[in-house]
Amino acid sequence: MACGLALTLLAAVQARETAPKPAYKDASRPIEERVEDLLARMTLEEKVLQLNQYTLGRNDNVNNMADPVGDIPSEIGSLIYFGTSPELRNSLQHRAVEESRLGIPILFAFDVIHGFRTVYPIPLAQACSWNPALVEQAARMAARETRMTGIEWTFSPMIDVARDGRWGRISEGYGEDPYAHAVFCASTVAGYQGDDLSDTGRIAACLKHFAGYGASEAGRDYVYTEISRQSLWDTYLTPYEAGIRAGAATVMSCFNNISGTPGSADHYLLTEVLKERWGHQGFVVSDWGAIQQLRAQGVAADCEQAALKAFNAGLDMDMMNRCYDAHLADLVRAGKVSGERLDDAVRRVLRLKFRLGLFENPYTPESREEERFLRPESLRIAEELAGETMVLLKNDGGILPLREVRKIAVIGPMAKSRFHLLGAWAAHGNGEDVESIFMGLEREFGERAQLSYAVGCEFDGDDASGFAEAVRVASESDVVVLCLGEKANWSGENASRSTLSLPAIQERLACEVARCGKPVVLLLTSGRPLELCRLEPLSDAILQVWQPGVRGGYPAAGILSGRINPSGRLSVTFPYATGQVPIYYGRRPSARPHQGKYQDIPSEPLYEFGHGLSYTTFEYGDLQAPSTTLRRGEKLRVEIQVSNTGACDGAETVFWFVSDPVCRIARPAKELRHFEKRMLRSGQSGLFVFEIDPERDLSFVDGEGNRFLEPGDYYVQVKDKRLKLTLVE
Repeated sequence: MACGLALTLLAAVQARETAPKPAYKDASRPIEERVEDLLARMTLEEKVLQLNQYTLGRNDNVNNMADPVGDIPSEIGSLIYFGTSPELRNSLQHRAVEESRLGIPILFAFDVIHGFRTVYPIPLAQACSWNPALVEQAARMAARETRMTGIEWTFSPMIDVARDGRWGRISEGYGEDPYAHAVFCASTVAGYQGDDLSDTGRIAACLKHFAGYGASEAGRDYVYTEISRQSLWDTYLTPYEAGIRAGAATVMSCFNNISGTPGSADHYLLTEVLKERWGHQGFVVSDWGAIQQLRAQGVAADCEQAALKAFNAGLDMDMMNRCYDAHLADLVRAGKVSGERLDDAVRRVLRLKFRLGLFENPYTPESREEERFLRPESLRIAEELAGETMVLLKNDGGILPLREVRKIAVIGPMAKSRFHLLGAWAAHGNGEDVESIFMGLEREFGERAQLSYAVGCEFDGDDASGFAEAVRVASESDVVVLCLGEKANWSGENASRSTLSLPAIQERLACEVARCGKPVVLLLTSGRPLELCRLEPLSDAILQVWQPGVRGGYPAAGILSGRINPSGRLSVTFPYATGQVPIYYGRRPSARPHQGKYQDIPSEPLYEFGHGLSYTTFEYGDLQAPSTTLRRGEKLRVEIQVSNTGACDGAETVFWFVSDPVCRIARPAKELRHFEKRMLRSGQSGLFVFEIDPERDLSFVDGEGNRFLEPGDYYVQVKDKRLKLTLVE
């Protein structure tokens, strides 16, 4: 009897070993074949669970607090992983692979916005570098740290065009210009994803928030947006189309209501545009709680109806709403959601998991933190990028660089702050990893100058007891380096502010220090453009440092000393006063250009888009082209010579704008269509080229997303140089 049972068990084992491998487990088969094979084997409940995302580990985002998920089903589609331990991650993955019926691996995700542990400058600052290749390198290094920790998917880049600095999330995007967003989006996607998502140093990107979130009224987060269909296409969708063309794996829906339809229930955007028109093969994930919030937005009576509207609109994965897992199966059984729509969503999720190689390599190799984080190459890139993002806004009398000073007073709440240099969405950044501005100055000036320090005041409040010490230190110095700015959490999600000015206590400190009569160099750290109309007259020089990440102190000091020639240029307009907001360069022409001005403040910004000073001078020649007439289908090469006429080497960014003075749809006064940054040695000249493709560079878009190109006159502009071109049929 025992012998017979043993033979039966042996036969069963042999049968399993000789049974043909399911197609979805065969890595030699095409991904689409594997997806279809696995899909055909799944039950309704298994399909629904693939479309849900829970959390694993500690959630330290105060805006997204939720009860911990104690019993995570092994069939779950995705987890937001808040830890840094591959071991914990692997323990959950083991359950999915070994204990679920089909062994479908979990997709682990996290918000890696500008670095994982090695934190780089905030994206708004990154755009001020005008160096897409360097931004791509930073994204590549962030992807490596992330994937080695066990996370394969990031909710980045954020490509919401934003023109109101009161909106806290302006720090997460690339400024006010759609074309700049498109370029930096493509670079970031390339840095994250590379050519092969199964590479153990790559992660899947997610374009967010689709779409128009940056147009939130008065800078308030999560609120209604009023966007015409034409503006949607010419401003807000441009970066997303570029991201899809760059191969972005996923897209995240937005919180905001767009002209009456919340983005998380917008069939036009999620299905007609994204999936049908652009052919996106990845999936759409909700933002945290965005499906259930359809109730608060007034379009769903309950979570079941919210799930129905979101899913049928084209939203594939539910991030921490608990709507799909509770209601989607019943909606399918009731015929309110079709089986075809369900399969399409699951197919998209499975496709990404196969592309990431999770079926072959579901586990993350265990490693020490020093093998993953803060590696020399990562820190080098962080320092280089920080230096290129900083913008010299003012330098009256050539006070900078500081060549002959012997005593430097370093004053202000930001001078020795470390954590607040990280900015919002700093992932697993640690203040102890950060080089402060004071530390950078010590490293830079060494024995060449004596540094003295006074905090002066805190970031906010009304305690002026430190003013006297700050005045004493300033009076005994040759120059004052005044370090003011925002705390890290003053920008980012749910960080709207009514004014762009710094707290009054910081402005009062600046007034007290300026009365000492010593030159004042103002260093500003912030996650948004600031109102500087009261601080600017008190300052001889102003350096916008932004929130530069772990290695900002030394580059800032290097700019002050002259070791680094500043090359940053603004990616966002700095208004004269908050009352000008929204203010941006790409406005459409006014009906009365000579009227309609503010009566109580200037109507022009304090610092315009593209502004930034250098320690050298650049001279621009005239725009040259072989012809000023062009036709459809032809390309035209336009050139301009730029010469470094100053005494030191420097990098210059050439911005190419186009304008169409007469069009059937009124266009912005000028539109950025190309830019190039290049280092020029002292005395060196360089030829900068813009090859114009009329269909790409001169056309415009209507409210249906159709591009059109009209014959007539166009202008190409670089600084104050303009060239008139005529397009003929």
